Amino acid sequence: MKCGVLITGLLLVGTCLSTQASTQASQVTAKASSSYAKTKYPIVFAHGMAGFIRIGTDQFGLDYWYQILPDLARNGANVWATRVSPFNSSEIRGEQLQHQVEEILAITGAEKVNLIGHSHGGPTIRYVAGVAPALVASLTSVGAPHKGSPVADLILQAEGTPVQGPLVGGINLVSKAITWAQGLDPNSFPHDSLAGGSSLTLAGSAKFNQKYPIGMPTTACGEGAYKQKGIYNYSFTGVGQVTNLLDPDSALKVTALLIDGGKENDGLVSRCSAKFGKTIRDNYNWNHLDEVNMVLGLKNLFAPDPVDVYRQHANRLKLQGL
Repeated sequence: MKCGVLITGLLLVGTCLSTQASTQASQVTAKASSSYAKTKYPIVFAHGMAGFIRIGTDQFGLDYWYQILPDLARNGANVWATRVSPFNSSEIRGEQLQHQVEEILAITGAEKVNLIGHSHGGPTIRYVAGVAPALVASLTSVGAPHKGSPVADLILQAEGTPVQGPLVGGINLVSKAITWAQGLDPNSFPHDSLAGGSSLTLAGSAKFNQKYPIGMPTTACGEGAYKQKGIYNYSFTGVGQVTNLLDPDSALKVTALLIDGGKENDGLVSRCSAKFGKTIRDNYNWNHLDEVNMVLGLKNLFAPDPVDVYRQHANRLKLQGL
């Protein structure tokens, strides 16, 4: 769902890949100059479909959470980026994330984590809360298709047709390329684009929500439980599409037209589908990639800076005692 980012990232990589290979979560560190974002529990980030931690090297690469995590670290946060299958089901990705959460708890000695998930990372973090609620202090969903996306339904129309084989094979190859571009063995994660797409259809999301209902609204576009099973739930999202003509993610205007005729969506996810727990804000002038400050921080000149928004949210978690 982020092909533009993938292409940009692979172009940036070239032949300059990192030789360090690890499937573990990565702690982002920096010299702290304040305690504004110093939460009680570590903040753990989960990327969306076709996501990554960093494509390329420290000197020449592309971060998924562009500038966000280092800023949190400079403001006192114990912050981690996780890596799961770029394309797979919410359950498989969730199991991978749960293992990394357990590793982070073992390393830090913390009792719980604050989970933040973007796009498919939203259902991914909800899975962890569903199967291991004792490990989770809070869930924050960013632009996540909790009720599915018509874009996924459109793509899945290829299932059972002659197009299915080449399409699935091609996307699985892209998934392996994303893994390789992080300096890892392409086979170090399972790749299943069909399962990933099915998870984000309207029907697939409804089935997932029945099994893992924590934080989900009970009305079409309302808020979910603010606190459930001892876990605090938050969400925010954008409704912009073309926010900067210089940004390659302006192509999201095309997919935006598939969602309610182009109304109230970020190019891939509708405002109502992104609703989860307590809504912090649901109308940022961001598109789906602006929500994680991509590509390279390009956004509408007058839109809030995503780096500031995440820092303020970390402070919100801190004040909540999380």
